[in-house]
This record gives sequence, C-alpha cells and structure tokens, in this order.
Amino acid sequence: MDYAKRLERVSVLGAAGKMGSGIVLLTALEMADLSLDPAHRGLEFVLNAVDVSSKALGGLMKYLHAQVLRAAEKKAVTLRKVYEKREDLVENEEIIRQYVDDVLAIVRPTTRLESATDSRLVFEAVNEDPALKVKLFGAINTQGPGDTWFLTNTSSIPIHELNEKAGLGGRLMGVHFYNPPAVQKLVELIPADTTLPELAEFCREFAKKLRKTVVPSHDVAGFIGNGHFMRDALHGLAEAERLAKEYGFTDAVYMVNKVTQDFLIRPMGIFQLIDYVGLDVCRFILGVMNDRLPGRHLHSPRLEALIAKGILGGQFADGSQKDGFLKYEKGRPAGVYDPDKGAYAPIAELAARCDPRLGAPPKAWKPWKAVIGDAQRSEYLDGYFRELRGAATTGAKLARAYGRRSKEIGLGLVTDKVAAREDDVNTVLLTGFYHAYGPINAYFD
Repeated sequence: MDYAKRLERVSVLGAAGKMGSGIVLLTALEMADLSLDPAHRGLEFVLNAVDVSSKALGGLMKYLHAQVLRAAEKKAVTLRKVYEKREDLVENEEIIRQYVDDVLAIVRPTTRLESATDSRLVFEAVNEDPALKVKLFGAINTQGPGDTWFLTNTSSIPIHELNEKAGLGGRLMGVHFYNPPAVQKLVELIPADTTLPELAEFCREFAKKLRKTVVPSHDVAGFIGNGHFMRDALHGLAEAERLAKEYGFTDAVYMVNKVTQDFLIRPMGIFQLIDYVGLDVCRFILGVMNDRLPGRHLHSPRLEALIAKGILGGQFADGSQKDGFLKYEKGRPAGVYDPDKGAYAPIAELAARCDPRLGAPPKAWKPWKAVIGDAQRSEYLDGYFRELRGAATTGAKLARAYGRRSKEIGLGLVTDKVAAREDDVNTVLLTGFYHAYGPINAYFD
C-alpha cells in the first residue's frame, strides 16, 4: 500500500485535545493536498476526528476553520495553480474559500470509537495513560481489518510495551510531536525493535511532507526530549532544596529559576518550564521513567508534596498559565509558592533579596529573545560563556554547575543509547525546547 492510499482513511483519537487538534490540522492539510493531486482522483480521503466530548469537537472544527483559512491565505498562489481548471474560481477569495471547504470536508468529527475500525492509519493523542492507550489500540485492532497502522504521540511510554500489550504485531510507531504540533518543528520518531520497516519508512515520509525536523530516538522510556528535561528538572529541584537550607524555599526557587533563565540564556527558567508542562504531568513522566529504569531514582518528593496541596500548574482552556511553583499575572511570574505559608511570596520582594546574592550576569549578557535572533549567535555565545567561566559571582557558579550537569545528562543519553548521536540531543533541545544552544557543547568543559 503506497503513501497516499495509507492516508486515504485516517482516524485521530483525542482529536479535540491540545495535541490532537494540531495533529488533525496537519494531517487534514496533507490529505487534502493529496486529494487535489490528479494522480489520486480515485481515492476518497476521510479523517475521523474522534473524541469523547462533542462540545470539544465543535471547538475543534472552529479551530480548524481558522487555521486552514490562514494556511490557504499563505499559499494562495500555489492554490491558484491547483484549481486552474475550475472556471468558477476566479478571485483569490473564491479559491481560498474552496480550499477551506475541501479540507474541512475531509474531517468527520465523532464521539464513536467504532468509526476508527476501518481506518488504514490511526493516530493516538489521548492522555498519557498506558492502560487507556492499550485499551483503545486493542479495541480497534480486534474490530478492524488487522492491517491498520498505529501512531502514538506518547512522550515517554516505551513503544514496545504498548505494542506487546495491545497485540499489534509491530504495527505501532512512536511519532512524538512537540506542543503545539502546528507550530513546533520537531518530531521525535521512535520505532520499537518490532516495528515494521515499512511503517517506520512511512512515518519518516509523513514527517518530511509536514516539513518537520525529524530526530530518531531509541525506544527507552522518556526518549530524548523528556529524558533530558526530566533529569534537568530534577537537578533544578535538588539545587533548590540545597539552597533552601541557607536561604529558604521561596528564595531558592527564585534563584534557581533566574539562573536557568537569565544566566543560562533559556526561554524559561526551569520552574517556569515545569509549571508550563504541569507538575502532575512531570510526576507522571518521571513515574514512567522511574519504573522502567531501575536504579536511576527519578523521583521528587517536593513535586509529590506540592501536588498533594493542589499546586498543579498547566494551562487553562484559553492557553493561559495556571499557578504552580510560580504565580502568574498577565503571563509573567509574579510570585513563588511558600509551602509553609500556603501563599505566594511576591517576586519583587524576592528579587530585592536574591539578586544581590546572585550578582549580575556577565556584561555581555543579552536576553534569550535577542540571542535567538542574533545572526552571529555562535560568536556571541562563545564570548558570553567565556565571561561566565571567569566570573566569581554566586549566580555564575550556579550557572556553570547547572550547565555541566545539563551536558552530562545529554552525554548520558548517548551513552545509554537513547540518542544515536550527540547532535540529536542538541537538535531536540534547540528545536523542541527553543534553547539558544545545545547542552552538549564546550561552554561547560
């Protein structure tokens, strides 16, 4: 079965969720483009958008309309050629409207899982719950034709484990989009040892057609992205606990967050990133990794304690940030949670105490956004980290230790055969986490 025929009948599970909606959008656009190619005139492309919530599916269709319209406007010139034989389509507005209609006509929103049983390709983007994933795979596999290919967006659960428990016989592949899928360029591709070679080849072609940056990961719990992020987060938590003995918890969290964002030139400090992902989500991923990687001690009592208090982080439905380690006002950190008081200490008060302790960053320092846009980024970073290595401030010392640990984690992923190459680790952090530089570098030798 060739590429286009495999994409003729597709289902996305969890279609109305944050990840699923982006996957539906990208897949529907690809299917529509195939359907408009004269070579595929005889194929009928259908994408079942499956979700438990009919209300959420209504929101999905509104999202798709807006996003497809935007995509059509960007490629109006190309679409004019696609529809050149349509004499009824003259103005760009007419062509754009027709393309939107053609894409949306492919998508069939439904709450019925049975609609997925005749699909040739099923993409799963439900909650990160292995039992739920296995249940869904098994149900479709039992009722379907027996040759369906399954793609899972899991960010941590081993593919071979899901494949074996669902009895898929190698018809499962990990295709981990980063959030949000429609914007993020990175895709981790994770085959199990049993994954069919033709399925792996299809996934590579699919990701290429979507113009994604593809990084292969071996089938080890956490893969490359969370393999690094979770260990990096645990180091940040350990540093905060160490500093808390001298300065108190709120000051320690503020200091580590500032060092990781400012001194290390990252888009977010480590505690803000944990909040963005969600404390409960981080705990779950750590649990997946800890259970499957014995002796690594991938666990945080502090996370457990805060989650027990209802401090969860994550986002609201509109994408705004929920409070976690940090309190947020208009999207910006405004406080740090004090577990003893059950309240947030204001950032302004913490900054007044902690910034003098840390000392200023090197004189060459520029914020992450300016560095990302610097055409001479490599030269700038060389100079900046040269200054950082020579600085004697507490902030510089913490940053150097953090950078060395981040590099050690990255190298460990290669040693443990999670990543095939050092460049793959760097690409994941550069592309998936928007870092200004990869963790495996000479800055922290």
